[in-house]
Amino acid sequence: MSALAQDDSGPDLGDIEIVQSSTCFGFTDIENPRALEICDALELEENVRARELAEEWIRLQPDSPAAQFAFAEVLYTAEGNLARAMFHLNRAESLTGYADINEAVESGNIQWHYLTLSQLSNVHQLMGDQLRALEYLDRIEEIYGQDIESFRGWPLLKLKQYDAARASATAVLENSENERERARAWNTLCAVELASLAPVDSMAVCNRAISEDENLAARSNTGDTVYLTNASEVALSLLRMDAAEDYLDRATRNLNPDSVADPWVYKLYLTMSQGRFEEARAALDRMLIWRENQKPIVGVMNRAEHYMVSAAFMLLAGYAEDAAVLSATALNQPDRNGSYSADDFQKDAMAALVNAIANRMQYQVRLEEAAGAGWTGALKARIDAAGLLFAAWRSERYAASLFTRPEILLNRLRPYAPLDVHIPEWIEPDLVRMIGAGVVRKALDEALAAGAFELNTGYYHSWLTEAAAVEGNEGAVIEHGARALAELPGQEALLRARVAARMGDAHWRLGEHENALEHLENAFRVDPGVSRRLGIELPVSLRVSGGGLSRELADNLHASPRFSEHENGFPLEAGGDGAVCLRTRSGENLSCYTAPAENASEASRAFHSWAFGPGFEISKAQRSILRGSSVILANGARRMENSPELLSEN
Repeated sequence: MSALAQDDSGPDLGDIEIVQSSTCFGFTDIENPRALEICDALELEENVRARELAEEWIRLQPDSPAAQFAFAEVLYTAEGNLARAMFHLNRAESLTGYADINEAVESGNIQWHYLTLSQLSNVHQLMGDQLRALEYLDRIEEIYGQDIESFRGWPLLKLKQYDAARASATAVLENSENERERARAWNTLCAVELASLAPVDSMAVCNRAISEDENLAARSNTGDTVYLTNASEVALSLLRMDAAEDYLDRATRNLNPDSVADPWVYKLYLTMSQGRFEEARAALDRMLIWRENQKPIVGVMNRAEHYMVSAAFMLLAGYAEDAAVLSATALNQPDRNGSYSADDFQKDAMAALVNAIANRMQYQVRLEEAAGAGWTGALKARIDAAGLLFAAWRSERYAASLFTRPEILLNRLRPYAPLDVHIPEWIEPDLVRMIGAGVVRKALDEALAAGAFELNTGYYHSWLTEAAAVEGNEGAVIEHGARALAELPGQEALLRARVAARMGDAHWRLGEHENALEHLENAFRVDPGVSRRLGIELPVSLRVSGGGLSRELADNLHASPRFSEHENGFPLEAGGDGAVCLRTRSGENLSCYTAPAENASEASRAFHSWAFGPGFEISKAQRSILRGSSVILANGARRMENSPELLSEN
């Protein structure tokens, strides 16, 4: 998701004052033997036994609110199954429904009633129903007189009631000395300050949230990565890339399975954008380790985020089919984004956008394969390509329908908009083709006037470069592209490569060959796959050395959509041993690959995979893990046997 995250401390178990070490569902005086057995099983991470005990209890006493609540907690804790947990929480509520604390005390079910209301507020918030979450908070305050102000801020923020959220957080800071409550309040204020399109003046408020949390961590060793990842997002919105990475590095030092904020997701986005592919690959590995160790409820909340960042990485690595599967999987995940500042549908918009790019990229790959196939193979590849183009069009229409709301589009144009789903800056310009250059240009002017590009107008010109390219205005592409390259931060490697590729293509169309090759070379060196993703042909001068295989290989390369032959293009040499070399005009290697291929078709396909990727392969096993199948199955079996305890509520 990469928007700001809440600290996941819902208004229930962990905030109850505990004076003894032995507790059950947060209380020290629960005496029901069945409840104590379930709590013991959860404490020992015997989740299968906990579920069996809860199912037996609910089967024997279906009208017991304690049994209904206990079963809901097992579903929430061991499986992260929010929908089924809510069903049993609703059942527990229907069996209580007390109007005041006296009635609750007389019933003998006061603990179960309080816990049910608390967890209903929490689950509604996680599932995106903020109004219902607030209603349950009001009922807790009305019946039990508990101060729940520190829990109001985040639902109000999600409802975009920024003034009310600010007032609520300020009231907490004025009246509470509880450091956990104060950390939540500073976190809410941090998010509220970012609601404007213009950049914040400083990070003081967000740093206070970190400070309060680290004070707690020093004593309890339960610090939350949320505050550090949020501060990183804010630093990015201020274009302080080094500071953003420093916050992330601090967050990665300790594995935190309780936290919805996986810092390796953000580290992966950052290293990708900066063209640090080997470090991105390492971040991907660490992200998978973090994901495998998450508690089930956390995995439910951020699984779509893992799928989306993995899909973006697969685009860069050249695995378009995997990117399409991952983005479609993210699109089909139920919204469990209540702990993120972004709206629920923004996840779908991002997933649809990446899915469209992935399908278009697959389309280009199929055309590359058709160039090296026989008549039958070429026909099949082109039929497949047509289907992919239609799939891309459908995803584009869906993404456009979500992004064309004026307020959403304006926020999207702001560099590193911290309250929105994180869409990498090198991917965002694809929106221009989807929603229209005219619409984007109008929104850009509004965003510019509102201060969205106050820190760096290079981003503004990068959008205009893309709009001009979509309209076929080569002069405007070159004009705005030059401004973008002059002003964009150096760390924006992939966005700069995209702009350079657009400029190179425009210069070539105008017959300015030397300028074109310079920009295309710069783009290729940083991001070899950019021309494939944009559908740009590299001008090449084909040269053949060797026997019949080299001639056939040259014919395949000539038919490829990646290249257009011209005497002034990059030298592209096909050798008799299946070797292919793309060189600069001065003879320097850009990409050389010798495939152990038996025919020209295999050699051509292998060269395309190598040349238009980051230079490394990702095993099929790891790609399967990214898709989630083996991880989900393995983790499911492991956690059913040895599952961590309930997500700690702070």
